[in-house]
Amino acid sequence: MARIPAAERRTELVAAAVRMIAAHGVDGATTRRIAQDANAPLATLHYCFATKEVLFAAVFEHVTAQYREVLARNDIQSDVETTARALLRGVMEWYLANPDFGAAIVELISWAQRQEGKQAEIVYNEAFATMRAILEAAATDAGQSVDPKTIDELTYIVSTLSDGFALNWLVFTDRAAAESQIELVLGVLDAWMAANLGDVPRPVAPAAKASPEDALRSLVSWVSVD
Repeated sequence: MARIPAAERRTELVAAAVRMIAAHGVDGATTRRIAQDANAPLATLHYCFATKEVLFAAVFEHVTAQYREVLARNDIQSDVETTARALLRGVMEWYLANPDFGAAIVELISWAQRQEGKQAEIVYNEAFATMRAILEAAATDAGQSVDPKTIDELTYIVSTLSDGFALNWLVFTDRAAAESQIELVLGVLDAWMAANLGDVPRPVAPAAKASPEDALRSLVSWVSVD
């Protein structure tokens, strides 16, 4: 039997941990269950991760990286409004397609809040900073003048709406309802943006320069006498 490289085995164990945390919660995701789900000897898990806390830290990193990847796939669009909609839709569709991740995130955040350190805050702050940077860059690229406070608020709105959608989906697991609710949630975002970004100054396109012939015709028309 071919030996599996340590890096590949670590990846498999982290993925198994996500599934077990989603199915059984943090307390129920024992190292034995995780090893069995990954089809790996228990000794291998302990070799790859010295403690359960180290394994869960790797799970946090994995989930954060997945979230970052979702945001990157829906990076800067034509303007800040379109970008915000793309980010929110992308995250909601990701939760819909990956229920294990959503369930694991909820469990891990609750667990982290009971531990020493601020792992949950670190995850949220990193996600917030990533999304905020994308929205700010979109406004800059589109020549929109959006003050930093409004960018912060927009980032918070997108994050909160996606979190609420994720919890509802995890509770009811009704895919048909969730798919239609995506549009409903986007409508809430649109309403907020209409109220708070509706008067955002945009660059004015320079007027087209008249050709010499057009200028001459205009001058002749102005000075001609019937």
